[in-house]
Amino acid sequence: MQKNDIFSPFLIQKRDVRSLKNASSFTSFYPHLLPFKGAYNNEKKSRSKTMKHLKQRTQVPDLTHEILHGQNEGKIICGVDEVGRGPLAGPVVAAAAILPREGLPPEIACKINDSKKLSDRQREYLFPHLTQLCTYAVAQSSVEEIDSLNILHASLLAMTRAVRGLSVTPNHALIDGNKLPKDLPCPATTIIKGDSKSLSIAAASIIAKVTRDRMMRELALEHPAYGWEHNAGYGTAIHLAALQKHGVTIWHRNSFAPVTAAKKKG
Repeated sequence: MQKNDIFSPFLIQKRDVRSLKNASSFTSFYPHLLPFKGAYNNEKKSRSKTMKHLKQRTQVPDLTHEILHGQNEGKIICGVDEVGRGPLAGPVVAAAAILPREGLPPEIACKINDSKKLSDRQREYLFPHLTQLCTYAVAQSSVEEIDSLNILHASLLAMTRAVRGLSVTPNHALIDGNKLPKDLPCPATTIIKGDSKSLSIAAASIIAKVTRDRMMRELALEHPAYGWEHNAGYGTAIHLAALQKHGVTIWHRNSFAPVTAAKKKG
């Protein structure tokens, strides 16, 4: 073995590769080792992404938060979620859902998740089961309210209306997100990403999502150019192009930038 062979990249050991993480001065002195540092960092990033993806896949809603707030002691717990903050058109819709005392059938409960993680077909399958088994209420804030209050406060208002619309007053409400709506008829707790953690919030998210999607499909019959039956009012390329070509409808949110720009152009 020649003296220079001790610096051959093929002789570097695994522990040496790990030591290259922050060894910028070392690799500048031995530039032929740079590929190994890059390969290690890429492998680390890939492993981190994989673990994050697996964690997201294995996180499913359960009854932990409902039990924590007294469901097993007979208290009435409702989950609350909204859908439709981001679209350029249509109302924001909220739902409040109380699971049946005897619990959901296992074959239904195991399929429930955050509505955004489910396909249209899965949501449509679950919707009639949830609306038959749960005590629920759906409410909305109009486009005019969104423009006058802003989308956050309009969303919170829709949540309050949904809880107040229930046929029974819950003992506690579990709210998706980090903001508590005002004027709720009961104590409440916010849960960030609650639709992935609480079964009742996840049920509410499915009810709200299916209800709003159906609304937008109905509105699409009146205004077919915007593709609302497919994009639910979100700012897709088809929707944005139609705004430029056909202008703004009464269902558009004037306080949203693309709609404001289209009105100025028109």
